[in-house]
Amino acid sequence: MNNETKNGKLYFSYLLPNLFTAASAFLGVASIVAASQDNFSRSAFYIILALICDGLDGRVARLTKTTSKFGVEFDSLADVIAFGAAPAMFFYFSVGEDYGRVGVLLAAIYVIFGAIRLARFNVMSPSSEPSVFIGLPIPTAAILVITWGLMFQKYEIFNDFGYILLVLQALASFLMVSNIRYPSFKKMDFKKSQNIKILTILVIVFSTIYIFRIAAITIFVSIYVLYGIVRVVYNYIIAKNRKNKYNT
Repeated sequence: MNNETKNGKLYFSYLLPNLFTAASAFLGVASIVAASQDNFSRSAFYIILALICDGLDGRVARLTKTTSKFGVEFDSLADVIAFGAAPAMFFYFSVGEDYGRVGVLLAAIYVIFGAIRLARFNVMSPSSEPSVFIGLPIPTAAILVITWGLMFQKYEIFNDFGYILLVLQALASFLMVSNIRYPSFKKMDFKKSQNIKILTILVIVFSTIYIFRIAAITIFVSIYVLYGIVRVVYNYIIAKNRKNKYNT
């Protein structure tokens, strides 16, 4: 293999992860356009595709050993578009515009707090715990926003409760910049003895999603979000009880 061929392959190896990142940003813009046209199903679909691209870019970079500071920064900027601006516009065009300035404010806060979340993640990554996220990850916040938005679009029973989406939008925003810890499944060390159990759980999860689709995804992501909140409350109660016992 000559040097020109080697250089070409090396260049492509560096280019490939960034192509996935660029695709994620492109899909974010496409999602915003679809939401502005009241095509919320397509808008949500583009965000989910962006989530897949976002998961692939890092894995491809690690697999090809082409991780770089440029790739990290580019990925964060793409995430601001795909999981910050796109879900915010999905929220605004689907329900936020009915609430005037409040809708604009909540959409803007979501984008701003999402950007803060990404900046904090980049700064803290070298020293943070490998198995947890500090604050709700912005892709998870995006999925929470769009799945609940689709639920309100699909089921008429929610028509008179649009304010719930306002609360969810605000909650997702504040959870991103909170210190609540959420498990990072992609970094967890699964033991071989647990492979069958994990496979069984995954089969059940994906089977449920296949049957119930949006409702199932909404429930699973809501459970994940609530887990962090409940864990903090539980730990606070335990710590308070221990303190009371010590004082008495």
